[in-house]
Amino acid sequence: MRAARLIKLVLLLQSRPSMTAAELAAELEVSERTVTRDALALSEAGVPVYADRGRAGGYRLVGGYRTRLTGLARGEAEALFLSGLPGALRDMGLDDAASAARLKVTAALLPSLRDAPASAAQRFLLDAPGWYQEPETPELLPAVAEAVWDDRMLSARYRRGDREVERDLAPYGLVLKAGVWYLCARSGTAFRTYRMDRFTAVSPTGEHFVRDEAFDLPAFWAERAAEFARSILRAEVVVRLSDAGARRLPYVTDRAAAEEALAAGTRDAEGRLTATLPVESEEVALSQLLALGPDAEVLSPPSLRERFAEAARGLAALYG
Repeated sequence: MRAARLIKLVLLLQSRPSMTAAELAAELEVSERTVTRDALALSEAGVPVYADRGRAGGYRLVGGYRTRLTGLARGEAEALFLSGLPGALRDMGLDDAASAARLKVTAALLPSLRDAPASAAQRFLLDAPGWYQEPETPELLPAVAEAVWDDRMLSARYRRGDREVERDLAPYGLVLKAGVWYLCARSGTAFRTYRMDRFTAVSPTGEHFVRDEAFDLPAFWAERAAEFARSILRAEVVVRLSDAGARRLPYVTDRAAAEEALAAGTRDAEGRLTATLPVESEEVALSQLLALGPDAEVLSPPSLRERFAEAARGLAALYG
């Protein structure tokens, strides 16, 4: 365990000019005292780890020291070949580069690990698109992906409702969500998200932009996704649920909204749970809650309750 930690410490220092004890401790998930002991052990073993004292101090490797301890273990090699999305790479025009990289890595592996690519590929597959839809690759995706890689500004035309708008964008990153591509970009001083299939034209401006080092694509996307999920839940319905209905509710509507509603619900004398559920609209709530059948009774709004009564009358007439 300690040997693996010492190797990781050396590789961290090899990848950066200098790191503080606190930064190393966070990366290695140990205390700063342990980092100090490990650095001393490495120095005694001949690895030139130097400690700079003072507030701006830290640890660094002296004289451009490079280690050869970069061999991959089997688990690491297999994980490497799981890290790509072949379809996504193809859509972005990067499949040739990815294939060449995989071949080079395969050639560099020890003979005992040469089967790692096939081993991983035959055990795990990530199928990103959702069910019941045939994903379409946006025509402009390769050009946008190239600009993302090169940090190049784009002049873009984008459909917004029934009109088109034109923007100069700094393209920071691409996200593939359930078969749909999104561009996360800076427009002016604000970061925004754009659906790739709504772009009608893009062209490089010839300028490069300087990335904001504080921008974190996964964190940005998670925040925007949560905001979007909340924004579309504009209405509320009060529903009375059996135990079976309460268990199934998160599977027919927004999971987070359903779980919050169930947690805040109250039970009546018959043991049924009454909950106030945020929904997108009455129309959407009708289609979602009908799936629960007699395990869900809509109490309000009255207009939605009447629609359920009408649907029940129709079903009774159909089935007798």
